[in-house]
Amino acid sequence: MRSLKTVHVISCHAEGEVGDVIVGGVAPPPGETLWDQRSFIAQDQTLRNFVLNEPRGGVFRHVNLLVPPKHPDADAAFIIMEPEDTPPMSGSNSICVSTVLLDSGIIEMKEPVTELTLEAPGGLVRVRADCRNGKAERIHVRNVASFADKLSVPLEVEGLGTLTVDTAFGGDSFVVVDAASLGFEITESEAKDIAHLGVRITNAANEQLGFKHPEMPDWSHISFCAFAGTLSETQTGIAARSAVAIQPGKVDRSPTGTAVSARMALLHSRGHMKAGQTLEATSIIGSTFTGKIGGETSVGEKPAILPEVSGRGWITGIHQHMLDPDDPWPTGYRLSDTWGA
Repeated sequence: MRSLKTVHVISCHAEGEVGDVIVGGVAPPPGETLWDQRSFIAQDQTLRNFVLNEPRGGVFRHVNLLVPPKHPDADAAFIIMEPEDTPPMSGSNSICVSTVLLDSGIIEMKEPVTELTLEAPGGLVRVRADCRNGKAERIHVRNVASFADKLSVPLEVEGLGTLTVDTAFGGDSFVVVDAASLGFEITESEAKDIAHLGVRITNAANEQLGFKHPEMPDWSHISFCAFAGTLSETQTGIAARSAVAIQPGKVDRSPTGTAVSARMALLHSRGHMKAGQTLEATSIIGSTFTGKIGGETSVGEKPAILPEVSGRGWITGIHQHMLDPDDPWPTGYRLSDTWGA
């Protein structure tokens, strides 16, 4: 077999959402900080195209690149590549990376609990893994500080009229809409409609509302639309269904860890959640993440929370992605039947 390069990948999913992990074959990108390295990957596009475009990738796939950490407290570092973005943080991808590091033996597993620190482009991520019989059974991720941005603001969406929405940051940036008011129960049969409508709402929010992170000047857009389901009380807090539309037009199969963090920040800002309480989030396929407010802080001048999100991950395979020198599509391809316009 001929190949100009070979990229070694361990495939994984967290509560349904694919988050493959590159464990070899790729040199660390240039940059003094992990954010610099993230920015290089986002602008250069070479690695993103190779692993995310067809025929090796697809709109359903996220890929994480393991790199040596820059922060002295970190055990490992990773850069997240989603279909359209290279974000500061991702809950499901953090769970996948932690699962791969421990289940594959890259980092030594200690039973019953392994603690480690990951470095994401957005900051340090503290991880606690419940481990048994050589398997990381549940990953608890202390996410980056999360905050509400705009509350109950009008948004004009063509064909829908005026919506009342929130915006928030949970490791990534969201416009949040009420699912029931748009006629959604968040069931599997609604996935296509949620995906397409979510992209329209996200695009409208970027045009009309915008987003600025107080401490990450490069992060100046809204990435996702979160469809927030109806809240119900539990013994430890709140439960709700949710669905997140990801550019260019797919629904996250997991409950989306950054969306759970963003929604807890919104609930906290309105006095509906306090430190120590939980949010049990159920995805469109019925999988769950549990969010918990671990404390309060600030981001710039914005009040913020310290969220923790937990869920499960499973390794699904080992792959070696190769490039034949005669392949006429060395950077792959995207078609509008799945990637949108």
